[in-house]
Amino acid sequence: MDELIGLLAAKAGIDRAVAEKTIGIMLNFLRTEGPSQQVRALIDGIPGAEAAIAASRTGGGLSRLMGSGLMAVGSRLMGLGLGITDIQTVARELFRFGRDKIGADQMSAIVAGTPGLSQFA
Repeated sequence: MDELIGLLAAKAGIDRAVAEKTIGIMLNFLRTEGPSQQVRALIDGIPGAEAAIAASRTGGGLSRLMGSGLMAVGSRLMGLGLGITDIQTVARELFRFGRDKIGADQMSAIVAGTPGLSQFA
């Protein structure tokens, strides 16, 4: 997880704590909206991913009010101070990292099988 946090922080120019929260939010979104088998492989391939997902769920009532789906994820990420360009950069780097961990075919299946995600790939 430290490798991914450092990569995202450097590429997007964001704080490491924000990068970690961002990873948790994005992986949680993939877990709920993406193809389960491939997403499970991705999460299993990133040590510390489960802890980041759990930490991202501690948003309390406000997080629940935002709902689910890509728009809710965008709202949560913007709430961390990320702009759309930052979100695109983080998503692309996460996908690149994922391809290295689980292979291009499985990562492509995640992108294709998750509503709205192809615009960030």
